Parts: sequence; structure tokens; C-alpha cells
Amino acid sequence: MTQTLLVVVLFVAALSALPWLIRRLQQRHAGLLPGGSGAASRVLSTVAVGPQQRVVTVEVGPAHQRTVLVLGVTAQQVSCLHVLPAASFAGEMAAARAAQPGDVAAHD
Repeated sequence: MTQTLLVVVLFVAALSALPWLIRRLQQRHAGLLPGGSGAASRVLSTVAVGPQQRVVTVEVGPAHQRTVLVLGVTAQQVSCLHVLPAASFAGEMAAARAAQPGDVAAHD
């Protein structure tokens, strides 16, 4: 009788610990999965091109492998217009700032 009672108590204890164990494993492995805690997104710019249409530039991905997405956003859908590495995007932005007409006139 005591062996059966011990088995039942251990079984109930294991069942009650199962939700805690699952939650703990999810938290532990969240950083390893794509889209986990290490992959934050950041909106770089938004341009309205119509009453309900926008072009949005978003930086996504983990810190060592950031990617810039140019998205077309409407009320019905989101379309990816262009994808490029974040390092390439930063270089293009620096070149665009250097080529602004206001900067050229100031150097003359």
C-alpha cells in the first residue's frame, strides 16, 4: 500500500512541476531562436505616399547580422520592396548626406 501511495504522490508532483519546467525551458532557449529576445526591430523611417499607403524602412535581425527592409504598407497588406544588409544601408545614408545640395553650396 505504501509503495502505491509513494508512486501516486511522485506522479502528482511531476505533473504539477511540468508547467514550471516548460516555462523555464522556453525562457532559456528564447535567445537561440530566430525572432527571440536578441532580435529587436527598429523603424528607421516612414514616408506617406497616399492616404493609406506608406513606405517604411525597418532594421531587423540579431546585432551581428542586421538587415534593412523597405516595406510597402497599405491597409490590406505589407509587401517587401527591397532587402539589404544594415552595413550597406549605413554607407548609402552617409553618401547621401555628403551629396546634399545644401552641403555643396556651403563649401563653395
